[in-house]
Amino acid sequence: MSALEPQALIPLLAPLASLRGIGPERAALLAKASGGERVLDLLFHLPSAYVDRRERPSIRDLVPGRIATVAVEVVRHEPPGRPRHPWRVTVTDGTGFADMVFFRPVGLERLTPKRKLLVSGKVELFQGRPVLTHPDFIVPAEQADRLPPVEPIWGLTGGLPPRAMASAVAQALERLPALPEWHDAALMRRERWPAFVDAMRALHAPAEVPEPASRRRLAYDELLAQQVALLVVRGRVRARPGRPHVGDGSLRAKALARFGHALTDSQVQALAEIDADLAAPRRMLRLLQGDVGSGKTIVALMAMLRAVEAGAQAALMAPTEVLAKQHHRTLSHLSPEPVALLTGSVTGRARALLLRQLADGDVRMVVGTHALFQDAVAYRDLGVAVIDEQHRFGVQERLSLGDKGALTDVLVMTATPIPRTVLLAQWGEMDVSRLEGKPAGRQPVRTTLHSLSTLPDVLDGIARAIERGAQVFWVCPLVAESEALDLAAARQRHIALRDRFGGIVGLAHGQQPAEERDAALAAFARGDLRVLVATTVIEVGVDVPEASVMVIEHAERFGLAQLHQLRGRVGRGAAASYCLLLHGDDLEEGGRKRLGVLRETDDGFRIADEDFRARGGGDLLGTRQAGDPDWRIAHPVDDEGLLHMARQDAAVLLERDPALSSERGRAVRVLLRLFDRAQAMRMLLAG
Repeated sequence: MSALEPQALIPLLAPLASLRGIGPERAALLAKASGGERVLDLLFHLPSAYVDRRERPSIRDLVPGRIATVAVEVVRHEPPGRPRHPWRVTVTDGTGFADMVFFRPVGLERLTPKRKLLVSGKVELFQGRPVLTHPDFIVPAEQADRLPPVEPIWGLTGGLPPRAMASAVAQALERLPALPEWHDAALMRRERWPAFVDAMRALHAPAEVPEPASRRRLAYDELLAQQVALLVVRGRVRARPGRPHVGDGSLRAKALARFGHALTDSQVQALAEIDADLAAPRRMLRLLQGDVGSGKTIVALMAMLRAVEAGAQAALMAPTEVLAKQHHRTLSHLSPEPVALLTGSVTGRARALLLRQLADGDVRMVVGTHALFQDAVAYRDLGVAVIDEQHRFGVQERLSLGDKGALTDVLVMTATPIPRTVLLAQWGEMDVSRLEGKPAGRQPVRTTLHSLSTLPDVLDGIARAIERGAQVFWVCPLVAESEALDLAAARQRHIALRDRFGGIVGLAHGQQPAEERDAALAAFARGDLRVLVATTVIEVGVDVPEASVMVIEHAERFGLAQLHQLRGRVGRGAAASYCLLLHGDDLEEGGRKRLGVLRETDDGFRIADEDFRARGGGDLLGTRQAGDPDWRIAHPVDDEGLLHMARQDAAVLLERDPALSSERGRAVRVLLRLFDRAQAMRMLLAG
């Protein structure tokens, strides 16, 4: 048995097919519904609602639209008068009559006249009489105990009936072992929380509609496991040996002279925090987050030049070749040290020469894509690795990014403002520097809302702007979760705008060959194209200071944070800039209010928090734009207070018991295993 798997948990870690009567097909359906293939995953698939069947109204008092349980006596059967018409079974309780309706007359022979029954289901009204169509339960009155007083409602999938889910969950509950309590006793008393096993049973097999305490307790379990794991990782990161990078400031001074502007107070503060990390005898793992246009690139360059001044190498990795080339142009312009470029398109002799120069140390600064970290790429002494916009990386990936050098410091950058809860939940193993405000010279972007019915007027305005020399981004809508449909929308808009404006309209999207897309972006940057129709491929990294108009079609289909990122593509030059949010004619008041946030503020951090609370945060920094941040039970908005409690609790616990060897610490190890925090467990066992 693995040391990561306490003996008591083995029944819960067994596959779903180990449950009685669950074959491979049913196990696959349960796994699809619950999000995992183990018995434990089924237990973490909590009910989303409950049906209370304890109410016993009379037929006279039945309310249409509500679920009710009625004690009745069968009066008569009425077979259908025509094909495809239903059977009707008329019942009474002395206060009135009701009908049970069946389109599949299976088992009706048991519903004989004068038979006394308990019937439970949703009440409808037809021609003035209450109707229960295919009632959920029909049980003999003398067997009332067969009727669940409170019925949980679980999320299902096609082919999986509710009773099959209920049966599987009941078996899973039978496997729950007695577990040690990992929460502080005072906290349990204060919150009036049940034990873990009792909370599970209260939610999955309730005798009454559960109180919030049971779900909150399980949510806190999940959050505490996550926060303990993050702090264990953070502690290991802080313990990783590093080496000081101390330079003489000569290269930095030359770069700042080329930059031509004084750093903002926020940039100075962030750079001071980075310098303190670089000077320390431990590895840096720091997140530099800043709004669009806040000046992250110059701060990253200063960190890279510090490494070069200290005799080491520095690398900057971007997520796309377009962005890597742009960073290469920017850094080459500012840096007194030559900057190489390594992407997938660098091949043959040029690639072989560059790899040799990196290995020999002749190239001290390099920009590239994921190619920088391929196995074939070796560095003589990589001192600082800067990772731009790598919000798809999880904790383990971020820890491994510095492995190209024996003592590499890592700086991760993101231009997506991170909501406070997501920052705490997903980036807790990193130190964080935050850039606020914008450097001198940045223009405010005037944001306006327009109905698509006013499109002709918008096009007239765009024509006038082009005549004045403006360049225009036109972002096409998110049609569906389908790149093909999104691409079709972009192509149609490109054709329509070319019909109106001619050959000055270009097209850029993610499905183009890289050369074709790069050519369109380059032509737009040169000014050869005046309008660029694009998908969200331009969301980050595309820098055309002369572009002063951003049109976003069907803006209501985008998240606020994504709209803010797109808006950040303009306002980078000296000209007044505009962002036009085009929305459907049937936009509801809630959607109008949501888009109005962009009109009211350009504070990306406020916008990110608004977006997070409106849509659930989720993988906000990743490919999904809504949902929960890797949580099965906790909710990122509703349980924000619990998250902060868990953070403090985890910090105190690990300060007092860093090896989790106390009685509570050993119980928390069980908790970590329950919630799949194996990485933290391995670090504890290795330490």
